[in-house]
Amino acid sequence: MFSFNPVQAAFPDKPIKVIIGFSAGGPLDSHLRLLTENLQSILGQPIIVDYKSGAGGVLGAQFVAQSPPDGYTILLANTGTMVINPAIYAKSSYDTLKDFQPIARTAQQPLAFIVNKDLPVNSLKEFITYAKANPSKLNYGSSGNGGISHLVPEMLKTETSILMTHIPFKGSAPAFTDLIAGHVQFMAESLPQAANYAKQGRLKVLAITSAKRNPALPNIPTVIETGVANIEVVGFYGILGPKGMPPEVLNKLSQAFKETLESPEIQKKMVDQGADPAYLNADQFTKFLSAEMPRWAKAVKDAGAKLD
Repeated sequence: MFSFNPVQAAFPDKPIKVIIGFSAGGPLDSHLRLLTENLQSILGQPIIVDYKSGAGGVLGAQFVAQSPPDGYTILLANTGTMVINPAIYAKSSYDTLKDFQPIARTAQQPLAFIVNKDLPVNSLKEFITYAKANPSKLNYGSSGNGGISHLVPEMLKTETSILMTHIPFKGSAPAFTDLIAGHVQFMAESLPQAANYAKQGRLKVLAITSAKRNPALPNIPTVIETGVANIEVVGFYGILGPKGMPPEVLNKLSQAFKETLESPEIQKKMVDQGADPAYLNADQFTKFLSAEMPRWAKAVKDAGAKLD
């Protein structure tokens, strides 16, 4: 007998809202914009982006965790929001694996160590020397407390014994603005956007945090190559929903992201920008997060980074 599943047949029958826990114009925003047209074509509904910035992505994550698990409110999150925040905050307001349903990992990318273009350094080694000659006089910006752009400079400080002051922003976009203006001098940020600004001559890239050089900036060494510090970090982006989503809805969303990321045009754009298309389905993404959380908890402990 033919079985009719109204959930599977109907979803989606209205726009899908994607929450980003940072301000507009940042790396997550740029990443989603790259995928939106294909997603809308596959799902047959508009994709609406809603920014809920603050607390290193925590506000956006909390909003999604408390939303109905119907697939119409989902989260585009990064490494900081999902695996660093729970480790760095003494009292985390959510549990990544208990409060969320992973849907799809969409990308992986290293960070770039970047400085204001007028800072008198042209390599990471020169920057460390300059920082040591000017203790506590340099500021580094981040997309918010607890994120990867906060933790990785702390790792650099620990390994090189330099002193810098952390200035958290409500997302990468305002942090980039202040770096370019010279109000902060250093950042560790997502490679795609850093590479874009570097190619415009608006900042300098000193090193990248992956194991190998990146095609988007082939002349920039890795941190390990510079011999300054033993830092290898690759961040991720992924889509999650509230816990308790119907399997049919979960599978339809995950498959839509899979098809989108299989587009040769989108893959080329992502690689050219410095990111790797790195789709994982719901089960694979769940296992990935389970493995990442203890790894980052150790990194947080080693860097001595804790927030109340």
